[in-house]
Amino acid sequence: MGINLSEVSFAYYNPHGRNRSVQYTLSDINLEIASQDEFIALVGHTGSGKSTLVQLFNALLIPTKGTVHIDEFEITPKPKIKLKPIRKKVGLVFQFPEYQIFEETVLKDIIFGPKNFGVKNPEEKAKEIAEIMGITTLLEKSPFNISGGQMRKVAIAGILASDPNILVLDEPTAGLDPLAKEDLLQFLKQLNEKYHKTIIIITHDMEVVAKYVKRVLVLKGGILMYDGPKTEVFKNEDLISTCHLDYPEVIKIMKSLQSRLGIELDVYQYNIADAMKELEKKVGVYHE
Repeated sequence: MGINLSEVSFAYYNPHGRNRSVQYTLSDINLEIASQDEFIALVGHTGSGKSTLVQLFNALLIPTKGTVHIDEFEITPKPKIKLKPIRKKVGLVFQFPEYQIFEETVLKDIIFGPKNFGVKNPEEKAKEIAEIMGITTLLEKSPFNISGGQMRKVAIAGILASDPNILVLDEPTAGLDPLAKEDLLQFLKQLNEKYHKTIIIITHDMEVVAKYVKRVLVLKGGILMYDGPKTEVFKNEDLISTCHLDYPEVIKIMKSLQSRLGIELDVYQYNIADAMKELEKKVGVYHE
């Protein structure tokens, strides 16, 4: 079933009094996200409500208005259900998750999450996830004596060990060097394609959007402005301008070449190879 938001609004402060206006951080959000196979980027200017929205996805925040369904669970402004089981279904990895690391060894840190959720054989599950993530050689090391990219993986492994269907990550590549960034994104792609996990990432990096995701959600001022395929979002120049988004470098280059060469190009390319083939087709400059 996944996640379903129906007419959801959220305010951090609700005065509950007459003649007092409520300042909503999110307004009238309607959204459906499948529990498998989605790879979604949530984008928008700082303060648009992105982090607030993803905290509704696993009931860290409760809607002020409307209804959130997470699989069979229904969350209303006054929920009458236990919320802890929901957080096993939707794993949320905060920005700089390595700050949440605290155990003596990597293995103990990964075990903490599944043990807290009552997962059977948490150590076995932790080792299974470590193998998938390629960090088995780190299990007996202190998590504070490994690289930044490895620490990021350890923090994510702690969430994955509880086996959520949906993994939500807030700026997962922030602060990583290019190699660690590429390594992490390739791993998330593998989770999506091989293990059918739904991946949702908050990002400001349009290169990540162009290269990895399938679907884009755009927020502005707490309003969902766009929900659709990445192939269309960059073609919507009004949306890009209004929501203060940017183009990936390859599209910027193609737009510049079109202007300088004075020819019509399909500028909406998402990787260099496709862009070069488009140029070869029009001006005959590309060779394998």
